[in-house]
Amino acid sequence: MFMCARYLFGVKMAVYLPSPLEILERKKMPATISDVPTPSFLVDFDKVKKNAQKMIDTCERLGVQLRPHMKTHKTVELGTLMTNGTNRTIEVSTLEEAEFYARNGFDDILYAHPLIAARIERCKSLAYRLKAFHVMIESSHGLIALLSCPLKNGKKWSIYLEIDDGSGRSGVPWESDDVIKLAKEASESPYIDFQGLYLFNGRTYEAKGTRGIENANKEGTDLLQTLHKRFTDNNIDCRTLAIGNTPSCSRPHESMNVLTEFHPGNYIFYDMQQATIGSCSRDEIACRLTTRIIGHKPSHNVFLIDCGFLALSYDGMAEHPDEFSTFLDHPDLKVIGFSQEIGKVTTKSGDKLNYDKYPIGSQLFIFPWHSCATACQHTGFYVHSGNKITDMWTPAKGW
Repeated sequence: MFMCARYLFGVKMAVYLPSPLEILERKKMPATISDVPTPSFLVDFDKVKKNAQKMIDTCERLGVQLRPHMKTHKTVELGTLMTNGTNRTIEVSTLEEAEFYARNGFDDILYAHPLIAARIERCKSLAYRLKAFHVMIESSHGLIALLSCPLKNGKKWSIYLEIDDGSGRSGVPWESDDVIKLAKEASESPYIDFQGLYLFNGRTYEAKGTRGIENANKEGTDLLQTLHKRFTDNNIDCRTLAIGNTPSCSRPHESMNVLTEFHPGNYIFYDMQQATIGSCSRDEIACRLTTRIIGHKPSHNVFLIDCGFLALSYDGMAEHPDEFSTFLDHPDLKVIGFSQEIGKVTTKSGDKLNYDKYPIGSQLFIFPWHSCATACQHTGFYVHSGNKITDMWTPAKGW
């Protein structure tokens, strides 16, 4: 530890900084899963590798371009794995992610978020920096923003038009006249390179099991083909028909070979939500949260863990109270409440807890309901193969 001086509001203050040796010591990786500090986010490298390869194989079989979404993990390492080492053709949900991947040598990046005028300048920088940068619009606001700020030096804005299939998510309602109006105006502009259509296909999240997801996929594919015909009838060139989400791309219908792009993201980790829908098996879930017991409350039939809502997130807790926090090797346990840094755990069955089975200090593992929401709570991921910690990955943060 050494001291330096700095000024805060004109007052000289002593600031103690860690020495280089202390910094190295703090970065020293734990040897095994049992040694990691808690709460921590764990990534099973063998499983993410299998999940990545399975999606690559699926897209090759269908003849569809894979454009994996980075929003679940936001790391360089998994970006490389999901693109099969090319570091090209990815999708992001924030400009911070786009800039992060651009800095780390990735290209052909789609900013898959409704564009607003306030973000044009950052988008311009990315458009000039990258060989291929794409934006997504879902309203006339986004299109007007692009037309009001044309690119120079032979560059054009490359855009995708997002479609809403009735799920109420972002996108232009697919049956509306606005779809044709926006696409025609974009495709006829000398400042825009119109790529085509993107559909999230929210119906797959309402489906149950492989057959249900496949049927929802066929509906989504039929919808895109119907729109493609409308475009053709109106002399609109539409080169891309894209579907994006993990259920869609994990359980594709064979008719989806007419599409041009898949945009899944969560599949790299999967989670209990995907296992419940039928997108994956529980064995394919490649992430866990690890936590330790910090207290017993027999008067309330709960014990306390050092995992609050800042480590796990609330996502899914109200709608799926039993599946929300699935404990490895302890199927009767569930989280029933949070404070910022503490969770309360009891039994699903209502039986009395046997505290001898759950001593203070013991380690537990939780499969998250929504891995995207849980991963984003953490500043680093502990990567393991078997029980051995092999690496630590740092995700992009911010917007």
